[in-house]
Amino acid sequence: MAKRNSPASNHIPWADRSQQKPHVLLLGSGGRDNVLAAADSLRPLIDRHVEVVLADFFFREHLAGTIADFAIVLGGDGSILRAALQMRDNQIPILGVNLGKLGFLAGTGPDELARVLPEVTAGEVRIALHLMFRCSVWREGQVVAETLGLNEMAIFAGPPFSMLHADLYVDAELATTYACDGLIVSTPVGSTAHSLSAGGPILQKTLAAFVICPICPHTLTVRPVVDTADRVYEVVVPHPNEGTTVVVDGRPLWKLAANDRVRVERAEPTFKLLECRGQSYYRTLRDKLGWAGNLYRK
Repeated sequence: MAKRNSPASNHIPWADRSQQKPHVLLLGSGGRDNVLAAADSLRPLIDRHVEVVLADFFFREHLAGTIADFAIVLGGDGSILRAALQMRDNQIPILGVNLGKLGFLAGTGPDELARVLPEVTAGEVRIALHLMFRCSVWREGQVVAETLGLNEMAIFAGPPFSMLHADLYVDAELATTYACDGLIVSTPVGSTAHSLSAGGPILQKTLAAFVICPICPHTLTVRPVVDTADRVYEVVVPHPNEGTTVVVDGRPLWKLAANDRVRVERAEPTFKLLECRGQSYYRTLRDKLGWAGNLYRK
């Protein structure tokens, strides 16, 4: 079995090169007006601390072979998901600058960047390592679609929106058959996304585990399941609807035919997120999910 990375690393490679600026990718969703405007206003600050070797605000570049120390992603969590997919097996640490609404992954506000960037370049940060997965669709023993993912794989019933029967196999053993409107297999990072909305648990984001969460299950005793990431999960829909679709991180991957096998397994690359001073997992949950404690506390 391949050696797995630890949940976090305190060794920051570019901090050893004190006389040289770190090489950085500058990424973001340029289709949103505030992203391009923020890039223009923040660029002088960014250039003072790092050397931008590539800027891409439309996710057009192939980053699998690009050499850089880390990436600055302007936008929200969706932009970070797209950047991770764009990097493919060449995952480098990401500093997310939140220009969106929620920002579970993008933990730095644009007004904090003047404080955060010197800390990052000096190595006063942690690199948190997060589980990624590989989703593949198999038909008659051949892979017909495949992608890397960070949040979740979801199978949606689609038109004409009748209930699905989905068989879940764990390490090739039939675990159960769900009668549901869809099924989600989520990482800990994705546990606060669609899985949470469907009633799934919140997993500490550095855990090596998956959540299997049915959407609107017909049987009330069916509940989400958490299991280790070192198993192979496969879903078969014997009789899909016309529009039954596999979606990975919000992007359609494949329209299912009868007996296609959707496989989710741990990927070798790990998603790397820069955590700065004052940022922590439970603080993020408190701030983003409104965990304010006692409503009547003065």
